[in-house]
Amino acid sequence: MKALFDTVSSDCSKLVTKSYSTSFSLATKMLAPSVRSHIYNIYGFVRFADEIVDSFHDYDKEVLFDAFEKDLYQALEHKISLNPILNAFQHSVHQFDIDYALIAAFMKSMRWDLHKTQYQTEQEYKDYIYGSADVVGLMCLTVFVKGDEKEYNRLKPAAMALGSAFQKVNFLRDLKADFQDLERTYFPGVDFSQFDEASKKRIIEEIENDFKVALEGIFELPHDVRFGVYTAYKYYSKLLVKLKKTPSLRIQDSRIRVPNYQKMGVFAKSYVKYHLNLL
Repeated sequence: MKALFDTVSSDCSKLVTKSYSTSFSLATKMLAPSVRSHIYNIYGFVRFADEIVDSFHDYDKEVLFDAFEKDLYQALEHKISLNPILNAFQHSVHQFDIDYALIAAFMKSMRWDLHKTQYQTEQEYKDYIYGSADVVGLMCLTVFVKGDEKEYNRLKPAAMALGSAFQKVNFLRDLKADFQDLERTYFPGVDFSQFDEASKKRIIEEIENDFKVALEGIFELPHDVRFGVYTAYKYYSKLLVKLKKTPSLRIQDSRIRVPNYQKMGVFAKSYVKYHLNLL
């Protein structure tokens, strides 16, 4: 019974989302049921690819990534995979006709993480951000607008800006792990061995500009997904405020987090705005 297998596969993607990101899981719960499972499916796919290149240090990451990529394209071609995460993802890709070019760009950026440790030019940085984050926002947007090409193109710049902002916040928050443990530096022109307040300020201003563009698009999203996306936006905005207030030396030494009680506060305020039709 393929339907049962598909349900189990989607449940696996939901479990991955809940296990790896409480904040994203909470925001996804606020989406309409008609799209919620598909966002879990997208997250499960990108999380597993990212996990290979970031976490499996005791294994041959390239061999694992090659196998994952091969299984991915077989899943897309045959519309089934015995890997439940890939099976769930291909289901969403085909249901909403998600552009294969977005998937290829994502896999390209993930493959760079196997070997590339520095992004020295602005173009390299932009290309990596596009593949690792912008395209994920565009996959989600395809689901949100239910494949409507006109709406997709209208909201595309905002979706890319939101993906970029989320990724750059993650880069800044994970500075210690990326620089000290993985020896990666994503921001060009920044010496992270001497990371100072001026460098932090420049990065934060860049993220704030992305958020400004993104917010305009969030208010134009379909009503049944606006609350969930706005909740994610507010969570990352809260995290950015904490990073802004944190000395640059401390960012180098620890991972900055938003406590659970503050996450719930973000959710509550977003909920009130949504139900007062302020979104």
